[in-house]
Amino acid sequence: MARQKPAYTRVLLKLSGEALLGKQSYGIDFERAQAIAQEIKEVHDLGIQVAIMIGGGNIFRGIRGIASGLDRAAADQMGLLATVINGIALQEALEKVGLFCRHVSAIEIKALAEPFIRRRIIRHLEKDRIVVFSAGIGSPYFTTDTAAALRALEIRAQVIMKATKVDGVFSADPMLDKTAKKFPTIHYIDVIKKGLKVMDSTAISLCKDNSLPILVFNLNRRGNIKKAVLGEKVGTLVY
Repeated sequence: MARQKPAYTRVLLKLSGEALLGKQSYGIDFERAQAIAQEIKEVHDLGIQVAIMIGGGNIFRGIRGIASGLDRAAADQMGLLATVINGIALQEALEKVGLFCRHVSAIEIKALAEPFIRRRIIRHLEKDRIVVFSAGIGSPYFTTDTAAALRALEIRAQVIMKATKVDGVFSADPMLDKTAKKFPTIHYIDVIKKGLKVMDSTAISLCKDNSLPILVFNLNRRGNIKKAVLGEKVGTLVY
């Protein structure tokens, strides 16, 4: 039987820090990181170029620091450093499953990660290396959602694949409201008008202005990353 042709050739996968929690309440579950790495390998084996933007909420969320009285800029900087820790863990997991990986930090940390140089990153992807982005765009006040949108545009990714813990975009939080309606597709402007928590409004606007689609899907369902890149009906497409 002929192998199914992928719907995309270059994608940016947005992973929250919570994706690495597993069954823990804090930190990194390395078995979970390994499982995600294996799913990414299955996608890479299809010939798809993969970049990943990693969050840091499993270690520190800036919004919690602000609630505790921290200055917004300081809290966000701490959150950015948490993503670097996750970037190191994810790089290790990806290399353990046999992938070549480059960790790229928007904050200069020469001993741990490469700096962001657009043409170099594109070359890494062309050489079939996985690229893990950490530290957002390196500045406070910008979320890793916005960083994901920016980096996806810079590397000419065809889609942002936003991995979550629910099956797509709903009219309300499906974990709290059992009557919440799932949208198979939805327009950017409707996400903004309805105040749906897909990505922050800056990220949505950036994608809208540049016609970059966002595919929101459930990471906790094994095989969903592969199904998504093959164009199967998974999650919600924001376009």
